[in-house]
Amino acid sequence: MEQLTLRADGISATIVGQGAELVSLRDADGTELLWQAGPAWRRHSPVLFPIVGRLKGDQLRHRGQTYPMTQHGFARDRRFAWAEQGPTSCTLVLTDDAETRTRYPFAFRLAIGYDVKPRQLGVTFEITNTGDEPLPASIGAHPAFNWPLLPELPKEAYRLTFADNEPTPVRRLNDGLLLPAPQPTPIKGKTLPLSEKLFDDDAVILDRPASASLRYAAGQGPAIEMSWLGFNELGIWSKPGGAPFLCIEPWHGVASPVDFDGEFADKPGVMLIEPGARRVLSYRIGLSLEP
Repeated sequence: MEQLTLRADGISATIVGQGAELVSLRDADGTELLWQAGPAWRRHSPVLFPIVGRLKGDQLRHRGQTYPMTQHGFARDRRFAWAEQGPTSCTLVLTDDAETRTRYPFAFRLAIGYDVKPRQLGVTFEITNTGDEPLPASIGAHPAFNWPLLPELPKEAYRLTFADNEPTPVRRLNDGLLLPAPQPTPIKGKTLPLSEKLFDDDAVILDRPASASLRYAAGQGPAIEMSWLGFNELGIWSKPGGAPFLCIEPWHGVASPVDFDGEFADKPGVMLIEPGARRVLSYRIGLSLEP
């Protein structure tokens, strides 16, 4: 099966086997809310595994050896197996093989589950260590929503509203690597006004978010509510120079600091999963209308 569409009251979500990627998210009116992989960026909602962001030199270091690892890892470019399929839920699975071990010398099982309920989509990541040594890994979501959600509205009409105040400084990138110095947050209390200029210096990264949920809306039309569990960081991104999408990205892990040359297992943000153990992380997208 190449793709599957899940449906519940007020929502439909289409998932493909390639990358276990969400490629469509529609509301009750049939309005497409997810970016449709246009020329500005050829993805919809890739899964970031086993890294988030870039490693220095695009190399993973383990026990003194180096392995090639491109930005955001390989899961988004691999075909997952369909483990479960139904009208409102599905599960896709990726396991290590000879090809993955040339880049990531670990045994793993990554299961991604999707489920729909009225006006809600849930996504679950389950990482299992099937090997005999600790499994170092990062994982992240990267859904890209249309920006604006209503084409007749200006981008500047939109904002992110966090559940809690977010006064902590944010992090930024240089050539995909994490800069050492935090920067003042552009979030005003709970509100982040959105503009193309915000992304002139690439992603806005909250490495210590107080909130575990936010709302993306313009005061009218469709609104998106996102919540997450188990993720430590949050990335917010659109393509520098302007593009008609906004990515809201719960992460467990970040790009390598510009001065980090150590072992992957010691990189900031990496989780260590013991042999036979698993780690479960999830996020949820809720659809609603602004009054």
